[in-house]
Parts: sequence; C-alpha cells; structure tokens
Amino acid sequence: MLSVSNLDLHYGAAQALRSVSLEVPKDKVTCLLGRNGVGKTSLLRAIMRQAAVSRGTVTWDGQDVTKASSEDLARAGLAYVPQGREIFPLLSVRENLQTGLFVLPRRERRISDEIFELFPVLGDMLGRRGGDLSGGQQQQLAIARALVMKPRLLILDEPTEGIQPSIIKDIERVIRLLRSRGGMSILLVEQYFDFVRALADSYAVMDRGEIVMSGEMKSDDETAIMKHLTI
Repeated sequence: MLSVSNLDLHYGAAQALRSVSLEVPKDKVTCLLGRNGVGKTSLLRAIMRQAAVSRGTVTWDGQDVTKASSEDLARAGLAYVPQGREIFPLLSVRENLQTGLFVLPRRERRISDEIFELFPVLGDMLGRRGGDLSGGQQQQLAIARALVMKPRLLILDEPTEGIQPSIIKDIERVIRLLRSRGGMSILLVEQYFDFVRALADSYAVMDRGEIVMSGEMKSDDETAIMKHLTI
C-alpha cells in the first residue's frame, strides 16, 4: 500500500536519508529497525510530510503523495504515532481521543467502543487530563487516538521506548490483534529486535541514513540483523 522510492532528505547541509526505498504491503506488519540516530524517524517525518524531501517519491495506494499535506494524508488513511507521544497534556483523555475524529465524515465522528476493548484503562480515565497519566498510559492514549481515525496504515515510532514491561505486553497484544483482523497495514519502527521478532511479517534495517537489509522476517536473519542494532 505504501511505497517509498529513492528518498533523500537533508537538514541544511546534513543528509539524513540516502536513496531510501521501502515497501509496506497491505494488511501486513513491516518493521523498520536500527540504532538511534540512523534516520528512522526522519523517514517517518518524510512520509508524513513533516519534513520536505530533496529527491524521491512516496506513493500511497497507487497515488503519488510526495507533496500532499499532512492533513490530506490523514484523510487518506495514514495515522502516525510519533516518538514522544505528543498527546495534549491539558486535555482530558476523552478530548484527546476526539481530536482524532476530524478526519472522519461528520456522521462517523464518535469514539468506537472497540477503542476501550483494546485499551480498557482509557475507559476508566476519560475525565482525567492526559498529562496526569503515566508514560505507558500516555502511549496507549496516543495509539488509541490514531486508531480513532480508522486508519488503513498505522505508523508507530518506537512505541516501547521508556515503557514499563506490562504495558509493552499490552501494546504487543494490540498489534497482534490488529494484524489478525486485517484491513490495516502497520509500519513499526523499533530498535529492540526482541519486541518485533514475532510481530513483523517483513523488515528493513537502517544504518547511516540508508536501508542496508530488508526481507521477510525469518529466524535465520537474526544474527545479521543484530549486527546493525548493537554498538
């Protein structure tokens, strides 16, 4: 569904991405792996038009969206959970979730009960301010806000970062469930191989702004992948 072709990205004189190409198949989980600072978040920002690319194309569902606005991408079915969550700390949990509804037709602007089936803790905290939640609860809120949009592609940037193990398990459970239901592709950015080993259908590994490995996730690739994840 998503195709990135020969993408270059510069921040001033510094080049963050070098001829990056990536495919995210329909209804599959694709994992983008790599150490900190190798360009993973820059690639997501380029896809979501939060950073202007120097060269290359981004295609979504057969359409060139390289120069589409972030709002247009959201309306087209792309939902992005950035590193750091970026929830609204002064808004309640309910209000944070409601901010994801703007991309839907007016008649569909309601928070589905499915959100609280996936994240039961949020149903008990609807009136609490987002800033009063723990880091793990804020991460669940950020993912739930993206799912409120009913996306066809869910992009998650290091959802396990700084999260307690019990909530990492909850996030893993949600990703498994979403994959099993179909109708949604997932691009998961991570640096911890143990988390994605059983979740990803395919993977790509970044190093120094380039894709250096890619393919279907198979157990015999682990040694080669780990060489790019360890210092």
